[in-house]
Amino acid sequence: MKETNRQIVLASRPQGKVSSANFRLVESAVPEVKEGQVLVRNHFLSVDPYMRGRMDDSKSYAASQELDAVMGGGTVGVVLESRNPAFKTGQSVVGMLGWQLYGISDGSTLRVIDTTHIPMPAYLGVVGMPGATAWYGLNQIIAPKAGQTVVVSAASGAVGSVVGQLASRHGCRAVGIAGGEEKCRAVVEEFGFDACVDYKAGNLYKDLKAATPEGIDGLFENVGGDCFDSALARMNPFGRVALCGLIAGYDGQEIALRNVRSILMNRLLVKGFIVSDHLEMWPKALGEIGMLVATGALKYRETVAQGLEAAPEAFMGLLSGRNFGKQVVKLI
Repeated sequence: MKETNRQIVLASRPQGKVSSANFRLVESAVPEVKEGQVLVRNHFLSVDPYMRGRMDDSKSYAASQELDAVMGGGTVGVVLESRNPAFKTGQSVVGMLGWQLYGISDGSTLRVIDTTHIPMPAYLGVVGMPGATAWYGLNQIIAPKAGQTVVVSAASGAVGSVVGQLASRHGCRAVGIAGGEEKCRAVVEEFGFDACVDYKAGNLYKDLKAATPEGIDGLFENVGGDCFDSALARMNPFGRVALCGLIAGYDGQEIALRNVRSILMNRLLVKGFIVSDHLEMWPKALGEIGMLVATGALKYRETVAQGLEAAPEAFMGLLSGRNFGKQVVKLI
């Protein structure tokens, strides 16, 4: 094959904030397809907060990203050539082929997708890992009941926006926390939350108290720091906390809590979770969410960066909150 594969590799490990110097664009030959393998032309790649943790050489739930290796991550694309009987040329697939134009796979990490009613990039977001994360944390940890209040930090993001909509479908009062008037407006008007608190307004606890007059029964925490601390102070007895992410501390910032005594006094259930530990739940989760998306009952947003070269900047923007909804990079 005459085409050249272009890839973005991890050039160095970040010291504090991620910078463009931590990445390098390289070119290589498109790999030959061997028996049992599939060659995919990636159309979109995903950038996600968890990637920041993998860039460090430290103990975590997943192996560190290797230096000088293609940045790992989710992709959707089309099968160009298959020597694997489970896949056919022309099929759309989702997988983990990383930040590159072409990917080769033995098929174990690929899944055929139907783009008739669900657009291809949605399989990286609302009908992908973020959607499964939202579904699992809400249903399996928070276990919402009608009439309860569920608070979601990073409510305009790929995970948070789904959590609030699903909570509303359970009959809960959904309250978001987001950054800026525009995002808060969309959280309420577009995603259907009952209220949204702008943490950038400088009155986080006061505004959260006003938005949760009956306290908080369930907290879906994506951020940590002041958002988590303020919500802990509003928790009701026997409340449940699904601890999904701590993006406020991903670049090394302090995320200490002042209101930790609320965990004991209110007998809270606080459970951290990684959705890849619960793959057995994904078919049910994505089946339900996929139906809602296909019928227009669940709304989502995407921020789309153009071209492989834009991936590092898109990733840095994600970590600083510049994206709206799911951040993807369009490759074709």
